[in-house]
Amino acid sequence: MPRDFLPVLIALAFAVGLGAALLGLSLLLGRVRGSRTAQTTYESGIPPIGHARERFSIKFYLVAVLFILFDIEIVFLYPWAATFGHLGLLGLIEMLLFVAILVLGLAYAWAKGALEWQ
Repeated sequence: MPRDFLPVLIALAFAVGLGAALLGLSLLLGRVRGSRTAQTTYESGIPPIGHARERFSIKFYLVAVLFILFDIEIVFLYPWAATFGHLGLLGLIEMLLFVAILVLGLAYAWAKGALEWQ
């Protein structure tokens, strides 16, 4: 049994060794550029204003979560469309139910004002 994992252990040791060697070489051979400009954050060429720990409105996060939620759910439509011919009427009914749940979720978010940007 342990002999079966020998190639995996060799590959893992090689990957860890290569990573450590490259990091070590970059530390030894790399030039340190400690200028003031190199140490500042880059924000589209505009000097940073304010603190990094500034509070944001919950609307930013709510819109991001809703986008990710609906985006990932829409990804499930592609495999269904690719196998639509094999699924038949039952597959169509299941996908219509899935889309109806998505529309209900969107209507709920819209009614709660989650999509209004103020």
